[in-house]
Order: sequence, then structure tokens, then C-alpha cells
Amino acid sequence: MEIAENIRTIAEKIHSINPDCRIVAATKTRTLEEIREAMDTGLILAAGENRVQELIEKFVPDFRWDFIGVLQTNKVKYIIDKVALIHSMDRLSLAEAVEKESAKHGKITDVLIEINSGKEETKSGIYLEDAEKFSEQLSVYPHIRVCGMMAVAPLYYGQDELRRTFDEVYSTYARLKNDTFRYLSMGMSNDYLTAVECGANLVRLGRAIFGERRVLQCSDMSGRQ
Repeated sequence: MEIAENIRTIAEKIHSINPDCRIVAATKTRTLEEIREAMDTGLILAAGENRVQELIEKFVPDFRWDFIGVLQTNKVKYIIDKVALIHSMDRLSLAEAVEKESAKHGKITDVLIEINSGKEETKSGIYLEDAEKFSEQLSVYPHIRVCGMMAVAPLYYGQDELRRTFDEVYSTYARLKNDTFRYLSMGMSNDYLTAVECGANLVRLGRAIFGERRVLQCSDMSGRQ
């Protein structure tokens, strides 16, 4: 019941700022039982996995799954028929793989453009100033639908830097917004309220929902993608 109570508290805070904001539960290392408890609240849009192997092993068609982590091109084929939204579209080679596998399955795959908002060399994502060009490049793929943007702010940012960064991402999102752009995925457990205040309508929460992460015993889930 702790998971459900956490979600209700979070949803109340979020919806007091933006009633239309939705929650993706970041389910890395979480058991299917924990995920079901979260989804049963009716307040979670999707279970968000960031490891291909975990998604495959946990997958049940009972509810929506999103992919929120770095996605290797050679792993796309394993999840393309299982996910509703890929949050981490960040390069044309990935787009080509998603297009190819989506065509095989006769589906249009929804994606978010991942923004490296802090221009961190160790992080994936494109720079904010390249978002418009990248969106135009993705538009040529008939089996890919760009539904918005996703950004992760550097963990070391203070509140002022955090708000400035989220505001900048929102400004670009609002400028590019069209009929298919509907998600601005910003904010995790440590900064989600600031993200919502700055315009996010999708937040990705793990620790805030489930508590501290468990250490998995299964060697297959040790980070392999």
C-alpha cells in the first residue's frame, strides 16, 4: 500500500500545478508485483523501462509500457511491438532501426526527441538548438511519429539553473508544437515539481514512487541492453 499512497500524494501535488500532467513509473529493478501495484492506482500512464532485457522479462500486455533509457539500434527489434512510446530518440541511426522494425510490424511508433539539456559529454541526447532540425529529419520516416521532447537536467544543477534549463526546453517545445507534439517529458524524483511548474506534462518517477532501489539478484538484469 505504500506505493499506492506515494502515488496518490505525488499526483495530488502534480495536479495542483497542472491537472493534465501524467506520470510514467520508472520501473528499473522493480518487480512486476510492485509495478502492478503502481498501475492499479489508475494514476500512472505507463511503466517505463530503460533496459531492454528487463522489459522483455517483465512484459505483460495488461498495461502500457514505455522505453525511457538509452536504446541500442540492435535491440530495437526486441521491444518495438511492446512499447507505446520511446522517450530516447537521439540519432538518425536509431531512427532508421525504429523505422525498419516498425514497418515490419505494420505500426507507427511514437517517439520523443531526447534533449541533452546540460550538454554533458557522458549523456545521450541532442543539443536543444538542434531539436528543430532533428524533428524535420525524423519527419521523413513514415513509421515514426514525433510526439514531443524529453529532457534530463544535470543532477548537480541548483534550483536557478534547473528552472532556467527547464524553461528553455519548454520554450523550444512550445515553438515546435504541432498536431502530433503532445508530450514534454521532464522531471524525475528529485526535480519533478520544478519541471511541472516549467511546463512538463509527463514526469518519470522511480524512487519517489517505489522508495530506494533494490539490488537485483538476477545476473541477466545487471545493465545489459
